[in-house]
This record gives sequence, C-alpha cells and structure tokens, in this order.
Amino acid sequence: MGLFDFFKKKETAPEAQEALDKGLEKTKEGFLSKITKAVAGKSTVDDDVLDNLEEVLVTSDVGVSTTLKIIDRIQKRVAKDKYLSTSELNNLLRDEIQLLLAENNSNDFRSFEYGNHKPYVIMVVGVNGVGKTTTIGKLAHKLKAENLKVVLGAADTFRAAAVEQIKLWGERVGVRVVAQAMGSDPASVAFDTLQSAVASGEDVVIIDTAGRLHNKVGLMNELGKIKNVMQKVVPGAPHEILLVLDGSTGQNAFEQCKQFTEATDVNALAITKLDGTAKGGVVIGISDQFKIPVKYIGVGESMNDLQLFDKKAFVDSLFK
Repeated sequence: MGLFDFFKKKETAPEAQEALDKGLEKTKEGFLSKITKAVAGKSTVDDDVLDNLEEVLVTSDVGVSTTLKIIDRIQKRVAKDKYLSTSELNNLLRDEIQLLLAENNSNDFRSFEYGNHKPYVIMVVGVNGVGKTTTIGKLAHKLKAENLKVVLGAADTFRAAAVEQIKLWGERVGVRVVAQAMGSDPASVAFDTLQSAVASGEDVVIIDTAGRLHNKVGLMNELGKIKNVMQKVVPGAPHEILLVLDGSTGQNAFEQCKQFTEATDVNALAITKLDGTAKGGVVIGISDQFKIPVKYIGVGESMNDLQLFDKKAFVDSLFK
C-alpha cells in the first residue's frame, strides 16, 4: 500500500462528510442565502440575475478572475436555453464549480507517489498565524495512526514559541521532534532532522519553516538554502512543499499564495480554519488561479478535522 493510500479509503467516510458539512456551515449559509436574494422576483436567468450572481461570487471570496470564468460558462448555457429557470441555477452553479475544480486539480494527491520515497519529506511554509504548526501536528497524528514513523523538524528558529509549539505537538501526538536553540540556522535543523530520520528509518519527515514575509528575495534565499541542504541527505527532497493558508482571511490568502509561489516551488496547499468563516469560496478561487492542488482542508479544532480535500464532497456540501 502506498504511503498515503489509507487517506483514499477514508476520504468519503460518513464521519468525515459530517465534519465537512459542519465545518462549511457558515460558508454554505452565506452562499445560498445570497443566491436566493440574487434570483428574488425572477423566474428565468437573465442579465440581472447573472450580474447579481457575479456579485455573490466575488463577495464570497471566489475571486474576480474565477468569478468571471464561472459567469461566462453560465452565460453560454443560458444562451442555449433562454428559458432557463432560476430554480435550476443552484444545480447549474454546482456543476460549473465542480468542473472547474476537476480541471484545476487534475494532478491532485492521487498522483503523488508517496510510496516511492523513504523518508518522504514535506516542507511546510506559510505566514505566522495561519495554523501552520497545528496543521503539522494534525498531519503527524493521522500518519502515526496508520503506524507510520514520523519525525518533525522545528526549523522555524526565529520564534521561541514556534519551537515550543512543535515540541508540544510532538508530545501530544507521540512523535519525535528535532530542534535546536532559538536563532539556530534553519537549514542546520533540516539537515539534522533528515539525517536522523534516515538513521532511524522513519517514513515521513515534516519540516516547519519560518512564517516571515519580510521580502521575497530573503524568503527565496532562506527556503532555497533549506532545500539545498535537504538534498544533500535525501536526493529530491523536499518531495512536497505544502503552503498553509488561513481560509478565513479571504483575499489575503490569495496574496500570500502569490508571494510564496513566486518564492518557492509550492506543489500542495492546505487551507485551514474553514469552520470559523463564511469565506470558504477562497478554496475555489485559489485552486483555479494558482493551479496548485488543494490537498488538505481544516474544518474543525479536533485532531481528526484535517481532511484530504475531496472536490466532489466539498461542492456537494456547499449546495446541500
């Protein structure tokens, strides 16, 4: 069995769907109530309805470019059926969003060959406060529950709190943590973590990094140095560069994604804190705009509420 095959088996489990539905309640309520207002007093989909729908999508943090793409597709459908009723709009919108996500996530987690790498190395990036450390802890918990050996590297050495948080998660989950003194060279921490993982036969290495957007060049240099040092121990590492974004920040998440994707080779996204916001549309927009697979979503505070992103389940939950 591939390293992450267990996720595939469980992704549509009833308890996971229930957690997803609960986590997306605020987004769903805001989204559907806005659509209801958009079609008020209209029996067929006309220009006014489409203008209102455009506003709904933009204010739901889907993003302007993605919104225009969705509206254009719906306009083409309306052109073929001038008597398309407003009662059909929800289904039409759901279908178009589903298609968009399918197109933009063709290379999603199912295509990653986790089983070919030992250790499989994940470098986690993102600004402070987005839930980066929590995401690392929850991911470690899921992997350990499947009897995989995990080690965490505390390479965010600029904040004492970051190192302590990683250590606390390590204790809570029951996985090993490699750390050095505050102010140590992050690349040195990454090097030590990978060396010890190889020596100990660990399956997965998760490296935390500093969440500072001081400037793009500095960020590029810092992450580049960590990557180069990793590759001296494990050729091809990191196999995954996971960018963590806070879904509740809406358009700020787009800007963070832009800066990090320009600074390093991000190939997976985790969007957190969707349970506390009505801004879940950000998942749709970021997926479309950056063409990077959304791999994980955070839909609650429990250790089990980090889920692999299931496109169909996500869209179905929004339109239930």
